[in-house]
Amino acid sequence: MKKGCPYGTHRVIEPKGVLPQPAEKIDNTMEIYDNEILIDVQTLNIDSASFTQNQKQAGGDIEEIKKIMMGLVEKLGKHKNPVTGSGGMLIGTVKEIGPALEGKTDLKVGDKIATLVSLSLTPLVIEEILEVRPDVDQVDIKGQAILFESGIYAVLPDDMPENLALSVLDVAGAPAQTAKLVKPGDTVVVIGGGGKSGLLCLYEAKKRAGVTGKVICIGGSEKSKSRAERLGLADEYFAADATDAILIYNRIMELTDGKLADIVINCVNIPNTEMASILACKDGGIVYFFSMATSFTKAALGAEGVGKDITMIVGNGYTKGHAQIALQVLRECPPLKELFTEMYA
Repeated sequence: MKKGCPYGTHRVIEPKGVLPQPAEKIDNTMEIYDNEILIDVQTLNIDSASFTQNQKQAGGDIEEIKKIMMGLVEKLGKHKNPVTGSGGMLIGTVKEIGPALEGKTDLKVGDKIATLVSLSLTPLVIEEILEVRPDVDQVDIKGQAILFESGIYAVLPDDMPENLALSVLDVAGAPAQTAKLVKPGDTVVVIGGGGKSGLLCLYEAKKRAGVTGKVICIGGSEKSKSRAERLGLADEYFAADATDAILIYNRIMELTDGKLADIVINCVNIPNTEMASILACKDGGIVYFFSMATSFTKAALGAEGVGKDITMIVGNGYTKGHAQIALQVLRECPPLKELFTEMYA
């Protein structure tokens, strides 16, 4: 059996010398190296920015979405959206474990897991697309995937449906990073607060900011704003177009008595929302861009252009304990779990 690099560089076809995520093409042969895990895939959870772009490109046609996805995987060896650069994650069953991983993993053949690394770096074969569920960004397939030695995963919990766990684990980095960033007394703005990651972030922000803090939810529509409001996850709510930076700025100025936010968390799935996030943040504050639709060039140069001395954080989808934190949110908040079950399970 061939020996592999822990980071999967042995799978890179082009360009040589890069890691699998930025690679233009990787080897998706499903014969494993000595340090890889082979997975029989059940469901792909496409990240929101990528699925939204696919839908737009396909004009909402399900069969066209299938063709786009199949074409990407055939061409690249992985599911990496060429516009957003993002992918998603998957659930499946462990079929084979390389011998070099003996003693390094607690997995065994037959375990049902969710991979917590992006599909944009995961060798993938799609034999057939069984169902596309555009309302939840999930796609059931018949296929296989490879998890590298460095790849993180979570064994699916037994106290909630698989698709529910998958939907939460896909955005686990957002509430976990929120838990790390928010301190008692902070004013926190969540842009895209009515969406999947946004709702989880609102809960953590409210929990961490406490009674002396303030959490403001900005929904992309009245429907998404009302979804968060019904659950009582914030102190203030309004719906607005997040690409309208001045409108957002004026509303946040009004709601904070001109002080602006200590922390702004961007969870939207559309481009051109960088400046709304930046203007809503006070000098010395933090903007956390969880959205994969973010242009970090626009964010960096935009902040410079308006003279904002703020810390901007790339939305790293991983932080220690992120899977446990995200799942615990649902356990702690029955109304949110009920909503997510209705929407995703």
